[in-house]
Amino acid sequence: QVRLVESGGGLVQAGGSLRLSCAASGGTFSSYAMGWFRQAPGKEREFVAAIEWSGTRTHYADSVKGRFTISRDNARNTVYLQMNSLKPEDTAVYYCAAHRTFRVVTTLDYNYWGEGTQVTVSS
Repeated sequence: QVRLVESGGGLVQAGGSLRLSCAASGGTFSSYAMGWFRQAPGKEREFVAAIEWSGTRTHYADSVKGRFTISRDNARNTVYLQMNSLKPEDTAVYYCAAHRTFRVVTTLDYNYWGEGTQVTVSS
């Protein structure tokens, strides 16, 4: 069983930056693809970014491309989401997820999920 714990959320002004972290335990971290998703109030959970097991390949939602960067440190069992040029529409609960595959996964069918961290961007 893999446990995921997100951190780094908070309140930031538009144009600012935040770095989310997700610490994994209970599994072989390097064998999982990792992803970040978000869910705003009244909306469905949506894909934000994903990274394959080695960190070589990544994929982003069009809405965050060029502003967000996903990365991972397999030695630290941690995946990161660097968020720059934040906009009020980025406000959401951000979730980290792990998928039992080596490739990039952009759909919601991940095997393990964290409990989320709130990101609020004020205008």
